[in-house]
Amino acid sequence: MPQVSPLRPGIHRSLNLGFLIVCTVFAGCRSQQALTPQQVQGQHLYAVHCTHCHEENDLALKPPPPNIHGAMSRLKLPSGAPATDAEVRRLILAGKDKMPSFSGRFTEEQIAALLKYLHTDMPMPNGQPD
Repeated sequence: MPQVSPLRPGIHRSLNLGFLIVCTVFAGCRSQQALTPQQVQGQHLYAVHCTHCHEENDLALKPPPPNIHGAMSRLKLPSGAPATDAEVRRLILAGKDKMPSFSGRFTEEQIAALLKYLHTDMPMPNGQPD
């Protein structure tokens, strides 16, 4: 004998749709995605080597270095160069204008981690504002 649900068939669809909407809303409310270990390494490198210019400009550089949050999700970097891993790697290693060269200061593994972090929404460690 087939099992009969106490709810009408339309109610099941409504409940499923309601559950899907609630899950979607709560998933969208998360403040940020968890970083992978490689992205966390890149976050640390960014905090130690990049924030004092690109976030705080504590050297009072004029004009201030560009804010690079979200730069990798655009077609072009603030400089107008293509927003590609190869171009950012080149900038890190060669430097540009007031940005010094980091050639010999980062390993290939560290550059890869920094690039992975730059592809995130760039949350700052320890709850610091981003």
